[in-house]
Amino acid sequence: MNIRSLTRGDGVVIGAAVLLFVASFLDIYSVDGATGLDLPNAWSSGPLLVGVVLAGIIGAALIVVARGLPQVPKVAGLDLGQFGVAFTVFAAWSALGNIFDPAGGANNVGDGSTGPDAGIGLILALVATLIMAAAAIASPLVPALKAALLPAPRPAAPQPYGAQPPGGYGYPGAQQPGGYGHPQPGQPGPGQPGQPYASQPQQAQAPQPPAGDFSPFWFAVPVPRPLFAEDGSPTPIAELAPGTWYLAVEQRGPALVAQTQDGRRGVLQDTSGIQRG
Repeated sequence: MNIRSLTRGDGVVIGAAVLLFVASFLDIYSVDGATGLDLPNAWSSGPLLVGVVLAGIIGAALIVVARGLPQVPKVAGLDLGQFGVAFTVFAAWSALGNIFDPAGGANNVGDGSTGPDAGIGLILALVATLIMAAAAIASPLVPALKAALLPAPRPAAPQPYGAQPPGGYGYPGAQQPGGYGHPQPGQPGPGQPGQPYASQPQQAQAPQPPAGDFSPFWFAVPVPRPLFAEDGSPTPIAELAPGTWYLAVEQRGPALVAQTQDGRRGVLQDTSGIQRG
């Protein structure tokens, strides 16, 4: 799970879930003159626990897990994130009902007394679930909430394209599968005795950078963005996640041809706000 793919909206959802968990331990009733009375909390009420607390926390967990997975699993045609949004809305709706009728109909029995008022636990639960549901719904729509929760780390000294990298693939200057600009195993490189580089067959030489003024560079995206096939197919072949460095190998108008960690190449159509390495 890539936590750097989480957005600010996901951060709000996580914070609201924590507030909801805290609220579940507070009194759900408020009774005038009940000094010293041990009042129940959400863990003593089955409908409140299941319909508000657990529904909200499960919804928040589904949203966060769906955002962090490279490929979101689907259930009945809906991905986990959509199920999570539905859970948060249901939790907010249930919390609203409990605020209006904290006693759950018990006040309609007998002499018809008004019963207890909503306690601090119910009030905080309503606030938490409303914030959670609002953030879950607005995250894909509001640019401020779509931004990455954690910025992509900048490397100290990115290696130039084709230079010998010091470490693993995934950041500027890192080792690439297949080796851009490096000899393949068993192929002699330039300057090796007895085998001049110029004498190597054309197919044994490493791929050359694209011609023209474009220089390949590393970049990171601010929010998850789809990578489309180079043949123009409308179906994405991958999704670029914030917090990971990708290699731009070609410029096509406003779009970039990018390479993922597993060597796949595709077209990044939306290049706004990318962070260059």
